Amino acid sequence: MTRRSPLLTLLLALFSIGLVITLVSHPEISFRAAIKGLDIWWEVVFPALLPFIVVSEILMGVGVVHFVGVLLEPLMRPLFNVPGTGGFVLTMGFSSGYPVAAKLTTRLRENGSLTRAEGERLVSFATTGDPLFVIGAVAVGFFHSEELGFVLAVTHYLSALLLGIVYRFHAAFDPSSKKLPNNQLPLAIRALQAMHRARIRDGRPFGKLMGEAVQSALQMQLMIGGFLVVFSVVIQLLSAIHVTRFLSGALSVLLGPLGLPTAFAKALVAGTFEVTLGAQAVSEMPNDIPLIWKAAIASALVSWGGFSVHAQVASILSQTDIRVTPYLFARALHAVLALLSTFVLWQPLTMLAAGITDSVPVFSAQELASPTAHWWHLFGQSWITALGLGALCFLVRMLVVGTWRKSYR
Repeated sequence: MTRRSPLLTLLLALFSIGLVITLVSHPEISFRAAIKGLDIWWEVVFPALLPFIVVSEILMGVGVVHFVGVLLEPLMRPLFNVPGTGGFVLTMGFSSGYPVAAKLTTRLRENGSLTRAEGERLVSFATTGDPLFVIGAVAVGFFHSEELGFVLAVTHYLSALLLGIVYRFHAAFDPSSKKLPNNQLPLAIRALQAMHRARIRDGRPFGKLMGEAVQSALQMQLMIGGFLVVFSVVIQLLSAIHVTRFLSGALSVLLGPLGLPTAFAKALVAGTFEVTLGAQAVSEMPNDIPLIWKAAIASALVSWGGFSVHAQVASILSQTDIRVTPYLFARALHAVLALLSTFVLWQPLTMLAAGITDSVPVFSAQELASPTAHWWHLFGQSWITALGLGALCFLVRMLVVGTWRKSYR
């Protein structure tokens, strides 16, 4: 079914009409769901993502992305078949979570640093959950287990890197971006030169750069908030008209012959639409289900991301020619890889986590049980992490400047 298909037009029209009728017939449920989605956005997503988006925009404006691109070119292109600038997107994506990687990939595509195929590869494996969500909200908040947070984080990010290696063969015969010239200067000096040239081409004063970074971050946050509210309403309406119960029953019929617990059906249906609801449903399963099964399903759902995240990514990527279909296939493959990684690495990771979590401070379950209880704490932690990444980039830059000056004295 193509984008121009009349059948697709008819299905979209029927879905829209059905949604309007359901909204009118269930006004109280719709209102409460909208409030819940707005609370999640304001109390969790907004303070967690805003610092990373602002800092990433500033780092791109001052040329740090080009600096990192030159340094990581020998690593990113052989492993993932993307230019070195993808290393910046990978770092910010892993640390800040979805959909920041899509935003940065779009920016690189717009300024010509990536081809379409490279953008599709990059956004496919760099779009992940952030550590605060994976460890704090899911593992500690829902499962009340620090050790499980370590397991989920390792399997989630390791499977993302494996996905990147697999996806390096995506559109293998499509044109690639121009490789950086390899002159006789040291790698660090070439990285500094690339950063300086990028900053000169940008040409914006720092005050204007920061103002536009904040404006862009707020615009993106409003888009994310809108999607969260819409999907919160849609999910509650589907539950009200028993669509989710029907899907859960149908999935239970499929899980039974495979020897899988039918209790997973409800969590899988919820997680297909929204990752937080799916992870919470997994944590509420009966105690007789082994923890390894719960961890594997939770890791798969976090890696899948949910239709809510996919809609946000699709909206961001629509500004360029990067296709959404490869990204959706990658999310499904990431979920499978995370599921298998959990089963394969369960024994060594749980043993290792038992010796680590006693000395590593994490958010307590009580702090994360209610989003309203830790807004400033979450906002502060996000700013500390984002500024730490920025400070690290500038520290490396100053070290390179010192090396450059010494070599030319």
